[in-house]
Amino acid sequence: MSDPLNVMAVIGSLHESSVTKVAVLHVAEGLRKQGAVVDVLDLSAESLPLVNTDTTFTADYYGPLKERVKAADVFVLGTPDYHGSVSGALKNFTDHFWKEFTGKLFAPIVASHEKGLTAHDQIRTIARQCYAWCLPYAVSFEEKKDVIDGQIASDAFRERLEMAVHDIATYGTLLARARQAGLAGSEPTFMAQLRKNREKSDI
Repeated sequence: MSDPLNVMAVIGSLHESSVTKVAVLHVAEGLRKQGAVVDVLDLSAESLPLVNTDTTFTADYYGPLKERVKAADVFVLGTPDYHGSVSGALKNFTDHFWKEFTGKLFAPIVASHEKGLTAHDQIRTIARQCYAWCLPYAVSFEEKKDVIDGQIASDAFRERLEMAVHDIATYGTLLARARQAGLAGSEPTFMAQLRKNREKSDI
């Protein structure tokens, strides 16, 4: 794949001084240095109405957002851990789409005072339901220890983020190539369900 990797970095926290935002933007900058094109979707600045299947898909905001999501090969999904769950803002974003995620990579980042394991598992479940892939490890951090005054404050956390940048660039590119081949080919892969919609520009 000669085209650059396209990444959508989603900030799923609405908090004004969000530590999730700090972590997601750190990864976004690292990916830009790797040559990726990064589109940051900050849900505190670009709030989405709650999904309503009667009205959402014909709403004015939906078409432009769908084009941004379709353009992405990878989704960096940042969320705080709220009661062992992803934020409502992030869940609402993912509820807007499914086939636009198919064959693409999810990379979760979770701010948690614990380990954020259940929030990570929920993101993996969303990925599975949408026939997407997910990084096999968790990137989580403690909001009062690893990010201080808007800066990455822990060397260990910085190293985990750099590992994520490397793996997102590596496996995101591999999966993007595989997705393109699956759409263009004739083999009976799980991408076959989307081939019939390709001419309709639905994917």
